[in-house]
Amino acid sequence: MTPPPSGPVCAGASQYASYPTFSSYVRARGPVLLRTARSLTANPSDAEDLLQTALAKTFMAWERIEDHRALDGYVRRALLNTRTSQWRKRKVDEFVCEELPEPAVLPEPDLAERQVLHDAMWRAVLKLPERQRQMVVLRYYEDLSEAQTAEVLGVSVGTVKSAVSRALGKLREDPELTPVR
Repeated sequence: MTPPPSGPVCAGASQYASYPTFSSYVRARGPVLLRTARSLTANPSDAEDLLQTALAKTFMAWERIEDHRALDGYVRRALLNTRTSQWRKRKVDEFVCEELPEPAVLPEPDLAERQVLHDAMWRAVLKLPERQRQMVVLRYYEDLSEAQTAEVLGVSVGTVKSAVSRALGKLREDPELTPVR
């Protein structure tokens, strides 16, 4: 280990500034170091956190750093090491556990309520004009595609789309179905 210098730390290096305090170093070099941190992360907030951590490590070692010309290199190495550690310790979203954290099973709605809803829906569908009613039943009760519905009824797919759209609009406006929404 080399003995501590007797004079100023950066005496003889006129091109490098001497930083008597850690605060003066951070004020002078902070923007440059932040750009370096931003090049290591995708998120500006993460870059600020990364720089803060690296500067905290530098502050802890401030008294041991003999050559202040090497401060930028020291902080850059701290940035890289910290980022590498973060990457290695990245959060794992999956955890092994004894029981699966399944959501609680929602209770089945009351059978009477389901029947009331079913009856109200059929009454609303029966109010539709015959052609719209046919298309709604084929599309949503028989689960046919638009193309299959058009083929069964002998109309174009566009006719099915527009008629079903108008029918659904009428169903949305039906006052008997309002409490369901």
